[in-house]
Amino acid sequence: MKISLCNEVLAGMPLEKQCEYAAGLGYDGLEIAPFTLGDTPDAVSATEAARIRGVVESFGLVVTGLHWLLVKPAGLSLTDPDAALRARTLQVMDRLTALCAELGGAVLVHGSPGQRRIADGETHAVALARLQDALAHVAKTAASHGVVYCIEPLSSRETQILNTVAEAAEVVRAIDNPHLRTMIDCSAAGFGESEPMPALIDRWLPTGLIGHVQVNDPNRRGPGQGEMAFAPILAALKRNGYAGTIAVEPFDYVPDGPGAAAFAAGYLRGLREALA
Repeated sequence: MKISLCNEVLAGMPLEKQCEYAAGLGYDGLEIAPFTLGDTPDAVSATEAARIRGVVESFGLVVTGLHWLLVKPAGLSLTDPDAALRARTLQVMDRLTALCAELGGAVLVHGSPGQRRIADGETHAVALARLQDALAHVAKTAASHGVVYCIEPLSSRETQILNTVAEAAEVVRAIDNPHLRTMIDCSAAGFGESEPMPALIDRWLPTGLIGHVQVNDPNRRGPGQGEMAFAPILAALKRNGYAGTIAVEPFDYVPDGPGAAAFAAGYLRGLREALA
């Protein structure tokens, strides 16, 4: 079970410093938010991707994947009534999927609640159908690049569409492409799910529909900085044979980004060692 750090936590540092710091804390890799690469991450060339990958790997890390996919370029949407805008958003999704593979990543996490909102005057069903069409498209792109694209359930505080693992799993099953899965974000699940995290893992991991796990507390801080107990969560992942990455993704950095990254690394590495 690898432990990865979502790199926006260290976004105030140049990439080389991010890698040096994360490696020093014992992380296995970085999960990259494309917006940290610039305002037009879809314009990152294969040559530049190779350079970025080389920097990360020179510190003994790997790029485990991408997340926060549609923050930049600005103005994207998969559910807007404007068909041209939806097509442009699909182009970005396609390019980021290829970029993930070029960086050596294995998984993309599609959260991006602002880009899947229900447009004024439209229905949940219409917006969901548009989102599902987009995911079916990008699943084929993911297959062509040998990566997994995950639609992330987010709580109703963030979006009206796909709030639980069960709802996301229904879409994944309907599309029926092994390169499209859903995932578990501990903070979102803490708000949106009716059962404790270990039970959620026991129920869904055996289905093969879970492609990734992000660890954070429902208070939006890092793992171990709130009420959620992560020892039972890691135990459930091990019990169910999870061999993927757990990615540290806090939103509220206490005491700051580097401090939150350091706390999470020590906490999770200790729990992982206790399970060995």
